[in-house]
Amino acid sequence: MTSPAAEPAPDVRGSSPAPSGAFPSGPRRISGAVWAALAIVYVVWGSTYLGIRIVVETMPPFISAAGRFVVAGLILGALVAWRHGPKALKVTKPQLASAATVGLLLLLGGNGLVVLAETSVPSGLAALLIAVVPAWVVVLRGAFGERPGLGAYAGVALGLAGLAVLTLPGLSGDVRIGGVLTVIAATMMWSVGSFSSSRLPMPANPFAASAYEMVAAGIGCALVALGRGEHHGFDPGDVSTRSWVALAYLVVFGSLLAFTAYAWLLHTAPLSLVATYAYVNPVVAVLLGALVLDERLSWPIAVGGTVVVAGVCLIVSTERRR
Repeated sequence: MTSPAAEPAPDVRGSSPAPSGAFPSGPRRISGAVWAALAIVYVVWGSTYLGIRIVVETMPPFISAAGRFVVAGLILGALVAWRHGPKALKVTKPQLASAATVGLLLLLGGNGLVVLAETSVPSGLAALLIAVVPAWVVVLRGAFGERPGLGAYAGVALGLAGLAVLTLPGLSGDVRIGGVLTVIAATMMWSVGSFSSSRLPMPANPFAASAYEMVAAGIGCALVALGRGEHHGFDPGDVSTRSWVALAYLVVFGSLLAFTAYAWLLHTAPLSLVATYAYVNPVVAVLLGALVLDERLSWPIAVGGTVVVAGVCLIVSTERRR
């Protein structure tokens, strides 16, 4: 989703939530470094929706996504090899296939569809629609025999109610319903990818796994771009300076800096604290969309978004108690 995009529920292995109980229970002192990393995740990932919206002003959606993920994946792979040695990139065929599958679900199906949708959907609304991802993950967990708890299911009900307000024709203003449905499809793809990533044989090094995911997704986005004919008439010289700057921002800050901060947080901070990004990012995205792009914040979007965020808060707080 922007990521996750921009991106809603990523983790160190392909942008999916870390398992419950990944950290020791009991009180823990939160250091300044943790708060700094959390601030990066809050602001940078929240701002990727704005970055995507600016990129697609003058650049075809899947061409931009292909460039972003291939470049970010290659840079991340090079950093892994430099930091841990080339052996860190060594994977088995099943691990490579799993990483590619998760990358295609998360970054092609999830983030790629968000990029496509933002050609017609305001960045703030897209972020609010994507905030419902944790609810879909709870539904998937229940379908596969897990028991998330009544609080989590109540959060799902709230999230879907908010989603209904955001998607009802005419309520959210002059927004194309096709774009809204595209974002919803993206959230489902992202949720399936997030759910699957912890159940597939992934590369041992989580950063290497993410590098393979990004490259696979970038190649997938390039193939979709070719199938859509985005290369016909496309001239890089016609891309505005601000779109190039936004694309560079997404690569460096969205896919590398914020991801690294998030991965570090997963190993350092309580999961319940890290998970708060899921309801802070949409707020940041809405504010930036209104301030920078003058996106209109209608009352249905405000109400529906508030209900969605409340549902996510309930899900996160329920998981914290488990």
